[in-house]
Amino acid sequence: MGTKRVGWARIRSLINENQNQITAPKLKVDNTTLNTGAAVTTTLTAAQGGTHFNIDGTGDIIVNMPALSASNVGLHYSFLVTTAVGGGKTVTFVHPTGGDWAGQIFLYGGASYPTSDILGNTITLIASTAANARVSMMCVVDTGTTAIWQCTISADLLATIAN
Repeated sequence: MGTKRVGWARIRSLINENQNQITAPKLKVDNTTLNTGAAVTTTLTAAQGGTHFNIDGTGDIIVNMPALSASNVGLHYSFLVTTAVGGGKTVTFVHPTGGDWAGQIFLYGGASYPTSDILGNTITLIASTAANARVSMMCVVDTGTTAIWQCTISADLLATIAN
């Protein structure tokens, strides 16, 4: 058997090649789409999967979910209200026909109201929901004609999930 010598140049090259595997990946953060201070209507795409969105609730915000597709399974998004939802305004997340939320809602600030197993196609953060409200969601089933997205909502006021 011969010796297997590796030079310093090769060692440095191996370290550099593997450095991306050693460090944690950064998540995508979108500070522009829903953080305008005005009314916004947008439709999420699969390419935006894994993105965290900051929301300025000054104007009405409508977030339409992607069209039903079996390739949606595993898509996930998260949202943080950075400016409170204005008086008479709402932030809504809407599924196309055939899509449903399977949600859990948690109130914070001393309120005790954990709610689970809610089904519906629209999530609504109501007027005056404070900054720091959070919504996270993930597609767990999508056949192309029906879908279920798991969601968790934490806020100071009771959000709704309904048809």
